[in-house]
Amino acid sequence: MESWVQRIFLSAALVIALPGFAEERDAGDDEEILEGVINPDLERRQIDEGKIDSENFEFGLSAGVMSIEDFGTHNSVALHMAYHISEDWFLEGTYGASQAGLTSYEYLAAQDLLTEEERDLSYFDMSLGLNLLPGEIFLGEKHAFNAAMYVLAGVGSTQFGGDEYFTANYGAGVRFFTTDWLALRMGFNNRIFTHSIFGVDKTVQNLEANIGLSLFF
Repeated sequence: MESWVQRIFLSAALVIALPGFAEERDAGDDEEILEGVINPDLERRQIDEGKIDSENFEFGLSAGVMSIEDFGTHNSVALHMAYHISEDWFLEGTYGASQAGLTSYEYLAAQDLLTEEERDLSYFDMSLGLNLLPGEIFLGEKHAFNAAMYVLAGVGSTQFGGDEYFTANYGAGVRFFTTDWLALRMGFNNRIFTHSIFGVDKTVQNLEANIGLSLFF
């Protein structure tokens, strides 16, 4: 009888003691594993941030055609200077020039409304741009180029007909990046101003299309 009772008490003692022993053993093993994960013996590299190429500035030259309302379509050239605030937004200043031709009235009446110098048109504007749909364009199976469309709008001034006019502009275009510092650029713009060359105020829209190269630095 006594041996049977002793067996019951011994079994109960083992049931109570073994979980605590197993818990202490498992906790010790977990601590050793965590120390190996949390405290890795890694050698940190030193990075000189001053040598990272940010390429936030863009300088470009383009050529194309400009439709000067009432004065025909003629060749144009433009210089672009931009600062990319972020991957999406950029500020751009543009200076361009073209030359107006004869109006229909001047052809028919054989009378010049403007002198040769007054036909020179030049403009300067400052615009805010937004890059859209960045991605890749594939040429064949082995060549892919980064590309992005953009839209922009701004204000500036236009010198034409011996006077200077406040100008609003807007446009869109696309850039193809051949390298991280060189891009092919194609754009379309419209410049709107009001002149009185014909004796009354007239608001004109002057469409321009151009293609060129941009350098990033």
